[in-house]
Amino acid sequence: MRQNPLRTLFAQKKLALNGWASIGNSFLAEVVADCGYDAVTVDLQHGLFSIESAVPMLQAISTTNAAPLVRCSENSLGEINKLLDAGAYGVICPLINSKEDAERFVRACHYSPRGGRSYGPARGVLYGGKDYFEHANRTVLTLAMIETRQGLAAVEDILSVPDLDGIFIGPSDLAIELGLTPDSWSDDKVDQAIKHLITVSHARGKYVGIFCGSVEMAERMKAYGVDMLTPGTDVQLLRAETSRRIGILRG
Repeated sequence: MRQNPLRTLFAQKKLALNGWASIGNSFLAEVVADCGYDAVTVDLQHGLFSIESAVPMLQAISTTNAAPLVRCSENSLGEINKLLDAGAYGVICPLINSKEDAERFVRACHYSPRGGRSYGPARGVLYGGKDYFEHANRTVLTLAMIETRQGLAAVEDILSVPDLDGIFIGPSDLAIELGLTPDSWSDDKVDQAIKHLITVSHARGKYVGIFCGSVEMAERMKAYGVDMLTPGTDVQLLRAETSRRIGILRG
């Protein structure tokens, strides 16, 4: 089976950079993936498109060296199964608030006896290889989003779930939960929460990813030792570069 580069980088203790595809267009997803990211996540939670659009986006990402990841819209076995069958090599699941949530998520991502995933990876076999079934459980990356007070409080129980590879921190929702605005990543309450999540995860040998809304935040998270960071969505980067060029030309 094709290797998951995120697992390789984690074993080598090297940072992975993750692109974020929130516009439902396969060509744009391919362009993002071709920029040099180690992975690109197709976002079904906040992306304004359905699973029908996600499949050609995964196909487009697969033409590059970036690993195709997804953020599912919810903790749903049916949706997660379809996305994995379509060739996703990792799943970020939003709103994991308890050990039970994490167990349900992990079960959806693994074949028996480690889970309850149904067999039928039509495109997964095309991308991963003919021995997909034998290695999928050890190749697909499972990351639980921690973005609420409940998830923050229960993180150690969540991390105790067998076969959960790690967490993905949602700093904007976490800031809102802590009574702040979504862009308050540098506030001490959010900063301490993020450092706590990184510390407890790494103490268990678990993976830590995080979304960063700015280069400044990404640099701080890199210094904190996260394993994967996302330096903005396709929309954010498109707006930023467009605004920068217009600003230069308008003087």
